[in-house]
Amino acid sequence: MNLPITKVHFIVLFCLIGTISAQLSSNFYFRTCPLVLSTIKKEVISALINERRMGASLLRLHFHDCFVQGCDASVLLDDTSSFRGEKTAGPNANSLRGFDVIDKIKSEVEKLCPNTVSCADILAVAARDSVVALGGLSWTVQLGRRDSTTASFGLANSDLPGPGSDLSGLINAFNNKGFTPKEMVALSGSHTIGEASCRFFRTRIYNENNIDSSFANSLQSSCPRTGGDLNLSPLDTTSPNTFDNAYFKNLQNQKGLFHSDQVLFDEVTTKSQVNSYVRNPLSFKVDFANAMFKMANLGPLTGSSGQVRKNCRSVN
Repeated sequence: MNLPITKVHFIVLFCLIGTISAQLSSNFYFRTCPLVLSTIKKEVISALINERRMGASLLRLHFHDCFVQGCDASVLLDDTSSFRGEKTAGPNANSLRGFDVIDKIKSEVEKLCPNTVSCADILAVAARDSVVALGGLSWTVQLGRRDSTTASFGLANSDLPGPGSDLSGLINAFNNKGFTPKEMVALSGSHTIGEASCRFFRTRIYNENNIDSSFANSLQSSCPRTGGDLNLSPLDTTSPNTFDNAYFKNLQNQKGLFHSDQVLFDEVTTKSQVNSYVRNPLSFKVDFANAMFKMANLGPLTGSSGQVRKNCRSVN
């Protein structure tokens, strides 16, 4: 028996379709831009060949994006005369990098599929491809994010945990985004790649006791008590460009670069997890990949929310 479609039926059907279409999907661009993943990967590999450190920078860009307003590419917006975004916030100013690589990827993707692929999706995929290229495990990146038309200088200053954070601060910051302490430790393992500026670890190497003395002395040569704020040191001196578990081994030897690194081993709440990742490096990589999958799904804009920016640095 055929039943008439009433106005109520139509509204319910429309809402169901809208809900489905607004979800992220691993094959979101299957029809609209089938070569997008291979194009992003090619550009990421090219960037890493030019400078292996860039892998850590692209991973960090994605993290700093997702922790502020969700994964919406808000971190990429440039300031204007009437707008102050996230780039000049304390955790990001003269620190975040890789914007030019994202610009290059976006340019190549726009040639393939104009006005189709969001900058937020590019950030998520580039972070995954960077980790894999440096030795980490892959994870499925759900796609279909849209880009925000706003950014928050204030939230960038308040929501991102800093290098001087104590353990309770770290746990609270990650808990506010839905992560467990175990997931927080796994994500902290991202510091197995990349470099950091002297200004972020100067206090630690001159004033803290839970640091290997020879390690501190070696850092002081490039990070004086005054000046040299932007001088760089590896976050993981053992293998700074390889995604492995050396970061956790360094913590056991009091060679964490940041205060926020070393507290993971100094506090009983997380010490056992650090030791576990030293004993079983594969478990770290698995947990990291799972936590990154979860992070990439923080508050995405989908459906008709936001926009697909033509230029990642400005709204359309």
